[in-house]
Amino acid sequence: MRMSMGRIGRHLLGLAVAGLTLATGRAAFAELGQPKPWEWTLQESGSPVMDNIVWFHNFLFVLITLITLFVLALLVIVVIKFNARANPVPSRTTHNTLIEVAWTLVPVLILVGISVPSFRLLFLELDVPKADLTIKATGKQWYWSYAYPDNGKFEFDSLMAQDKQPRLLGVDNEMVVPVNKVIRVQVTGADVIHAFALPAFGVKIDAIPGRLNETWFKATKTGMFYGQCSELCGKDHAFMPIAIRVVEDQEFASWVETAKKKFASGGTSTYASAAGPTQ
Repeated sequence: MRMSMGRIGRHLLGLAVAGLTLATGRAAFAELGQPKPWEWTLQESGSPVMDNIVWFHNFLFVLITLITLFVLALLVIVVIKFNARANPVPSRTTHNTLIEVAWTLVPVLILVGISVPSFRLLFLELDVPKADLTIKATGKQWYWSYAYPDNGKFEFDSLMAQDKQPRLLGVDNEMVVPVNKVIRVQVTGADVIHAFALPAFGVKIDAIPGRLNETWFKATKTGMFYGQCSELCGKDHAFMPIAIRVVEDQEFASWVETAKKKFASGGTSTYASAAGPTQ
C-alpha cells in the first residue's frame, strides 16, 4: 500500500521533531566525565591524550566518508554510463597504466597519512612523562583499591555505592587527584584480569595479576570523572566502577591530610613513587 504525500510529510516532520528532542535532551543531560543519554559520540575530553584521540577519530571519520562517497560516485557512473542500453557495444580495453598506478599509489598514500598521526598518538599514550603523582590501582573481585605512595603510602578500597548517582558509577571512596598534574597510574590485578578504563581521559589498560602495567593522564578540568572495569572478570563485573575526583592543588593537599588519618596504611604492597623506581 502506497503512502500519500501528506502521510510521508507527517512522518518526516515527526522524525525531525524526535531528532530535535533527542538532541535537546542530550544537551540538557550533558555532564562532564560520564555517559550521556542517547550518546553517539565520544565523551567530552578531559585530558591531552583524549584531545588527540578525539582529533584522530574525527580525522578518520572525514577520510572514510570521502572515500565512501567517491566509491559510491564511481558505482553510479558505472551503472548509468555502462549499462547495456547506454553502451550496447562494450569496450574491450584490458589495461590502463595510469589507472593501475593510481589505484596502487593512492591507497598507499592514504595509509601513510593515517599511520603518521596513529603512531604519534600511540607514542603519546605509552610514553609516560615525569610524574607529579603516582597512584597504584589494584583490581579485585569486584572493586578497586588505590594506594598513594607519594603521600604517606595510605591505601583504601573503592566500592560501588547503591545510594549515589550516577547509577552504577557512584562509589563510596573516589580517587582524588590534582588538576593539571601528570598522574602515573600503576595497575595490577589481585585475583583475575581486570581493566582500568576512563573514557574522558583516554585511558584503558589491563590489570593483570603478577604484572604491573603503567599508564598516565593529566586532567585539565576539575570535577568528577567516571569509568568502569572493561574486562569480563566475573559475575559482578558490571558493578566495579572507577570514580576520579579532580580538584585544585589546595583542596588536594587538604584531602591528603584527611585521608592519612582516615585510611591508615596496613598493607605491605610495594610500588613506585614519582620520585624514583620501584621500592
